[in-house]
Amino acid sequence: MKALVALEDGTIFEGESFTGPGEISGEIVFNTGMTGYQEVLTDPSYKGQIVTMTYPLIGNYGVNQEDMESERIHMEGFLVKEYNGVPSNFRSTGSVADFLKTYDILGVQGIDTRALTRHIRVAGAMKGVVSTLDLNPESLVKKAKESEGLVGRDLASEVTCDKPYGWSESGPGDPDVFSGLPSKTFKVVALDFGLKYNQLRLLTEKGCVVRVVPAVTSAKEILGLDPDGVFLSNGPGDPAAVPVVDTVREILGKKPVFGICLGHQILGRAFGGTTYKLKFGHRGANQPVKDLATGKIEITSQNHGFCVDMDSLDPDQVELTHVNLNDGSLEGIKHKKYPAFSVQYHPENAPGPHDAVYLFDRFIDMMDEWKKRSV
Repeated sequence: MKALVALEDGTIFEGESFTGPGEISGEIVFNTGMTGYQEVLTDPSYKGQIVTMTYPLIGNYGVNQEDMESERIHMEGFLVKEYNGVPSNFRSTGSVADFLKTYDILGVQGIDTRALTRHIRVAGAMKGVVSTLDLNPESLVKKAKESEGLVGRDLASEVTCDKPYGWSESGPGDPDVFSGLPSKTFKVVALDFGLKYNQLRLLTEKGCVVRVVPAVTSAKEILGLDPDGVFLSNGPGDPAAVPVVDTVREILGKKPVFGICLGHQILGRAFGGTTYKLKFGHRGANQPVKDLATGKIEITSQNHGFCVDMDSLDPDQVELTHVNLNDGSLEGIKHKKYPAFSVQYHPENAPGPHDAVYLFDRFIDMMDEWKKRSV
């Protein structure tokens, strides 16, 4: 089934659908990961986006329930060079096509993904439309121009959980997880802006008990749970449009805070900074980041299109901790007075390297020190 990809600047790419008919719009971006397509598919941070995989063969190891990073697929569409519909892996329980169809997500193969990626790198990420229903290039370009982009959109509210829940080895469960815990256990409230399950898995492995709450939860409610720390998750959309900055600002100095990706951007804004849109974003499992405290280089997994402006932060209050070695953009910050820090990348390594898992240990140490001071 023929499909056209139309960018708002008039560029057209041709392919074929491997999931049936459909038409979708969104910001077209690319991911450079060689593996981990299921984790990409189920990452809520891709809400509002049409993802192009730069690795040419997708689908060869299928999908399975254990590699889910959320309860469903959140991206608008999936573009690949070549789709393999006959997966071969002992862990596979189904094909990518069937997985996409389950959530009514359009998948298109045969796209010249190298040319599309090179075009976005030069021209920047842009709005686009993918369709098997309308094959008129002029019509599709017009639709792309008129479609809603990411700037100014609060997409976290569309992917956050509906109600609180507790996390266990078997997944989401009873929200009343803080009752009757030993005093040495670390209680963490995770604000869900579109979190990935592996963040919860790692916190649990480190000995934390986690209660996940919706993005709209007030500071009063969060502090009323008397957690030992507050975790700010990743998520999609424009950080300037997410109405939780004041909530985070109220928590600062009262509980240790650790933020990832959108959580980092929200914390940066709570510190008094501003955010801006990157030209084509950072998406993949191979981004080099330098830890300014140690001089060590981490290879990181990333997925973001916005960034905190380091020049907007007060150097007397906020310390820059990490920078991206590809473009020099800000990748990590911490407050000099309050126990609060964040990183732009994904240390939960799903998919991606394990270089940055130590950040979860740093959060544990911060909570431990806070508890000792509070006794």
